[in-house]
Amino acid sequence: MNKKIKVMIAIGGTGGHVFPGCCLADHLDKKIYDTELVSDKRGLKFLKNYKNFKIHLLPSTPLKKNGLFSIFFSIFFIHYSVIRALIFLIFRRPSIIFGMGGYASFPICIAAKILRIKFFVYENNLILGKANKFLLPLADKIFVSSKELEGISKKYESKIIVLGNIIKKRIINFDKNKDNIKNENLNILVLGGSQAAEIFANILPNIFRNCSEKGICLNVIQHCLPHQNELLRSFYKKTNINFEIFNFSNNLTEYFSKADLAITRSGSSMLAELKNCCIPFISIPLPTSADNHQFKNANYYKSKKMGFLIEEKDLKANLFTLIKEIYENNSLLEKIKIVQRQHSDKNVYKNMDNYLKKINDEKN
Repeated sequence: MNKKIKVMIAIGGTGGHVFPGCCLADHLDKKIYDTELVSDKRGLKFLKNYKNFKIHLLPSTPLKKNGLFSIFFSIFFIHYSVIRALIFLIFRRPSIIFGMGGYASFPICIAAKILRIKFFVYENNLILGKANKFLLPLADKIFVSSKELEGISKKYESKIIVLGNIIKKRIINFDKNKDNIKNENLNILVLGGSQAAEIFANILPNIFRNCSEKGICLNVIQHCLPHQNELLRSFYKKTNINFEIFNFSNNLTEYFSKADLAITRSGSSMLAELKNCCIPFISIPLPTSADNHQFKNANYYKSKKMGFLIEEKDLKANLFTLIKEIYENNSLLEKIKIVQRQHSDKNVYKNMDNYLKKINDEKN
């Protein structure tokens, strides 16, 4: 039996970095690769459920600019992290490293360059992240979800490999029509994620009540934080709105199968999942996202007619009107689903396999 090729996947500390990294690890591990994951404490809280992989913890920090002491300390700590990463890689010695973005991936990728280990970065947003922007000149290639990525200068365009969105295979193969039961109500799925569940639970129910009072029949399926469960249940019961409440779930397809429309933040992974499941969505970008990347993501899907966009500051003024328009004209959702089907990521893993095969063939 041929010896497996050792791959290290360096993952940032947010879900937008962790989930594509884990999907890639799961795919590669079933091939000719021995896959390990490395992240910091933030990423580790997402990775605790992935017990089938070797997971390593290394320290990391962003470059802080709020004061001279913070700048000095963060620079010192980044150097310390790179040294730790060097020692770690000398012992683990992978053949290939993937940096999935986020500052937790930075030390490993820098150490890889020093040790002359081939490394790639992956960017699933539509504007190049800060860590990947710094790493791009050093990386062998950058895998991207879309050719319309902003932030790459012309001299590095030769490094771009358009891969698609790395998402769960069960999402790519999901057939919503198989399980969906049609009814006259508009089934709205509210996806709060880690940074919006509380805000959405505070703002959206009153808008849904307004919809109900104006004769718009809704079924609301809402993600929220555990401490909000009883408050939301009480509210929806009093307003006679059909509802279902859930907290964090690793298997959102259970809820995707029930949804006509989703309301969501604009993280690249979530929008890609909804697109591949052909669920029209209203994107509400996180106003504080780095480099306003969530607005870039949402605006891209809006421009391609794959979803709607409302900024958080305009929610109370505009969301009711949009829901009313969708309820009265179901063709709006059907048109979006037709476009979504044309932008599937079904070839993303095939694209990755083909490129890695090319690298292995060049070695041999």
